[in-house]
Amino acid sequence: MPQATPALSDALAPSVHRYAMGIEYDGTSFSGWQRLSKHGESDPEGYLTLQSVIEEALTFVAGTPIATICAGRTDAGVHAAGQVIHFDSPVHRDPRGWVLGTTSKLPPAIGALWCVPVPEEFHARFSARARRYRYAILNRTVRPALGRQVLTWERRPLDAGAMHRAAQALLGENDFSAFRTVQCQAPHARRELQEITVSRDGDVVTVEVQANAFLHHMVRNIVGSLLVVGRGDAPEGWIAALLAGLDRTKAGPTAPASGLVFLGPRYPADVVERLGLPASIRL
Repeated sequence: MPQATPALSDALAPSVHRYAMGIEYDGTSFSGWQRLSKHGESDPEGYLTLQSVIEEALTFVAGTPIATICAGRTDAGVHAAGQVIHFDSPVHRDPRGWVLGTTSKLPPAIGALWCVPVPEEFHARFSARARRYRYAILNRTVRPALGRQVLTWERRPLDAGAMHRAAQALLGENDFSAFRTVQCQAPHARRELQEITVSRDGDVVTVEVQANAFLHHMVRNIVGSLLVVGRGDAPEGWIAALLAGLDRTKAGPTAPASGLVFLGPRYPADVVERLGLPASIRL
């Protein structure tokens, strides 16, 4: 008896499926995003990375090793409200299955938010046109007890208006050498800072910043210098002078990691709409 001919859809089905996934995490107990070992191996003793933990959970759901690419690598202690990753899997899973199955294998500090099948040309990092961060400062005389993992505490009064006005000097494409760490491995320090705002809501001063890309510690170094202005220890024009001087040693200290949240990447509107990605990551 002749064998049945495979359906055309089966014959044309891709051998590898690509998915985009949204992730949120509390980075307090992690050594940053990037794994510190080879793929499939455990992190070195005393270290725990977000990438290794998430890949382990995805591997469980897929039943085969899964590697991930993220939109923006975060440092130790930094959080994310909308990290985006992509991964390739030789097996198909329903998006809901990826979200629920992955989250079931993640610690409480990490959660999968959504999952969307995407074409091979989608890349979590290279398809993004911008990244956005928020830095939150509790500005009162006593330290926080609640929400302390996502806040930095500043006891001295801050002038949020002065900080905002000073920050506008950073807009546009500039050399941000004054705000990069000496460990930064980027080939150059030119970045396009698209938006930066400083606002106050009660005791909380918030800095939100968006750029096409960021240097290592760039946001925390900018915030550290803005805090100097906010306390009244430097004039508003000091930020512009720092930018022009290109000298990291003249700028303020690096602000703590605890107040920094990666809000996520931003992708072109047509890409978001065509692929059915969440509107929250649309540029």
